[in-house]
Amino acid sequence: QVRLVESGGGLVQAGASLRLSCTASGRSSAVGWFRQTPGKEREFLAAIRWADDSPYYGNSAKGRFTISRDNAKNTVSLQMNSLKPEDTAVYYCAAGSGSTLANQYDYAYWGQGTRVTVSS
Repeated sequence: QVRLVESGGGLVQAGASLRLSCTASGRSSAVGWFRQTPGKEREFLAAIRWADDSPYYGNSAKGRFTISRDNAKNTVSLQMNSLKPEDTAVYYCAAGSGSTLANQYDYAYWGQGTRVTVSS
């Protein structure tokens, strides 16, 4: 019964920045960001719990991406800097229990995704 809506994707050139937002309706313990490219498995990027402010990052996101939350607005954002063509994908936010943040199967609810295209 959790509804998630992503926004902020688009077409940018290499080296640019984008800020993705996820608005959540309903209760969950944590929100994570994933991305997927055709022919590749879904990749974990970052996650954060509503109850604390301790972000957790996957290897692809470390150093360039930053996750943050606003409990009052029920939103979770992903700031992406120094984008590369390899970052081209559909980006999804998901809500789950928060027990295992990097595990896609720990998330029961998913948004429809927002597309990010990085040209060189």
